[in-house]
Amino acid sequence: MIVTKQSISSFIVSAAILICAPAAWSQSGTDVYAGDWPDIHGDKFSRHYSPLDQINAENVGSLEIAWRFSTANFGPQLDFNNPSTPIEIGGVIYATVGTTRNVVALDATNGQVLWLWRPEGGQRFSDAPRKGAGRGLAHWRNGNTQRILGITPGFFLVSLDAETGIPDPNFGSNGQVDLQVGLRNAEGFDDIDIGASAPPFVMNDVVVIGPAHKVGMRPRSKSNVKGDVRGYDVHTGKLLWTFHTIPERGEVGIETWLDNGVDFTGNAGVWAPMSGDPELGLVYLPVESATGDRYGGDRPGDNLFANALVALDIKTGERRWHFQLIHHDIWDWDNPSAPVLADLPNGRKVVMQVTKQSWVYAFDRLTGEPVWPIEERPVPAGDVPGEWYSPTQPFPTRPAPFDRQGFTEDDLVDFTPEILALAKEAITKFRLSENVYAPPSVSDAADGTVGTLALPSATGGANWEGSSLDPETGVLYIPSRTDVSALSVGKDVASDVDYSQAFSVRVPRVQGLPIVKPPYGRITAINMDSGDHVWQVANADTPESIANNPLLKGITIPRTGVATRAGLLLTKTLLFAGESAGGSNKLRAHDKQTGDILAEFELPATQTGVPMTYEHNGKQYIAMFVSGRGAVAELVAYALP
Repeated sequence: MIVTKQSISSFIVSAAILICAPAAWSQSGTDVYAGDWPDIHGDKFSRHYSPLDQINAENVGSLEIAWRFSTANFGPQLDFNNPSTPIEIGGVIYATVGTTRNVVALDATNGQVLWLWRPEGGQRFSDAPRKGAGRGLAHWRNGNTQRILGITPGFFLVSLDAETGIPDPNFGSNGQVDLQVGLRNAEGFDDIDIGASAPPFVMNDVVVIGPAHKVGMRPRSKSNVKGDVRGYDVHTGKLLWTFHTIPERGEVGIETWLDNGVDFTGNAGVWAPMSGDPELGLVYLPVESATGDRYGGDRPGDNLFANALVALDIKTGERRWHFQLIHHDIWDWDNPSAPVLADLPNGRKVVMQVTKQSWVYAFDRLTGEPVWPIEERPVPAGDVPGEWYSPTQPFPTRPAPFDRQGFTEDDLVDFTPEILALAKEAITKFRLSENVYAPPSVSDAADGTVGTLALPSATGGANWEGSSLDPETGVLYIPSRTDVSALSVGKDVASDVDYSQAFSVRVPRVQGLPIVKPPYGRITAINMDSGDHVWQVANADTPESIANNPLLKGITIPRTGVATRAGLLLTKTLLFAGESAGGSNKLRAHDKQTGDILAEFELPATQTGVPMTYEHNGKQYIAMFVSGRGAVAELVAYALP
């Protein structure tokens, strides 16, 4: 055992010193084409794609568990939801485990622990808005020097020696950088509402940190810490630059804030993973909404750079271009996933942002010019007292939405006339929303309504699971969910915010059935050369809670899917999809050209981390975290016999 003292104490258990270290690094290369998986989405382009094809359509049905790694003994309490994706370099897997986000190195052929680094909890952990395993780690290499970088729940950036797990003594203070230093608008709070769930983004010797805050449906105040994005030197941990996602006076974007709300408003962080183009030297930021999620009367204006896709020079932090996808967000439609980069077969170099509102926004990744026109169209204003409404919103003209938008009577569940009649009766106290940007309404409206029913919900559409891009065909694969939201706000007596999400208003159901017609979850394939949809399938079988509902006795219904977002992995020949938290334990291999199911497996628990793949010593593995429904999180790897 090696014990080190740091600004927050940690310990390392290192087995690497007991084995032949060079053998662990025998595989050359650090990209998917060499059989590795060095980034959480495979590469800096966030394509979640590998060209490996040892596992293919002919033999995928023979997959079996190669090894399992349980997280039961990691962390002060059991972890039942690990949403992370491990990385793999040269036969070693690196992953985050446990509620305190331990970093572990495993032998990729058998899951044996090589080393462990554990941050201590303490008050910073107790106050953290984003506890748990997080979503993964980053890897950096310079010749024979390799580092694993992560962000603790308490908001420290740590750099670890990839062979031993020992913190880099030349990085920050004993291997760590305190990310609470230098925050804007962090004064006056007992605890600072900032942390991270995504890993750092490392490219061209710069570590980029995007912060995450608490969910803001009922913010404690209209004021919050600002979600600035910062770049650090990967060698030393020195701060290189800061990009203000909420501008200061005199900066670009200040004109979109119409009063002094720009001074106290917070959030507008980047809680989703980032992506980048090493040759262009650009990092792409999927920026979230500003405080709060359902009411923006204290921040009138379009509110740049909230809800924007922003391209920065990774060396200087200078903004190269931006596009705001939503003006003055009051739907909690943060940009939820890493932008996907592609060199399309038609020659275009693009960046694509998949969104909660179920659009793919596509741009030239150097200039920010939209690939297809994005039109500013009028949208309805609401009647919440004190709210400010943008008169228009950007509408992509292509591709078509990949999930349902708006909610009218045509969207009601209609398996039988009786069910449809019950559904119509259940929505009588709600406003409906033909326009995707129908605004929230108050829970005690003068017209007797209690809120507005809308699609997609605040959790998508698409979300943090992201999407997968086939670089050979230019086809983008997107998981999404169809789950109705009740946009309802009420007076907030516990905060200086006038309105926040109403407590007592819930989306109605029809005697246990969802109010909306299926599918409830789907996978969509879109050809990004043309913008055409290729296919769409339900993401799962019909759950028993629906199939066995008494209202459906004797009724045959189509495969409904479940209201989750599948975690996708794309290989040269296959598309793998689980069901994510709330779904079953199934993992399916799809024909990526048609969506047809080629094989189906029963996992030990539900897939909660997005799958990844790698090859070592001539064998291809597919690995993912599974957890949920009382099952302690574990990392499971599959291979051919």
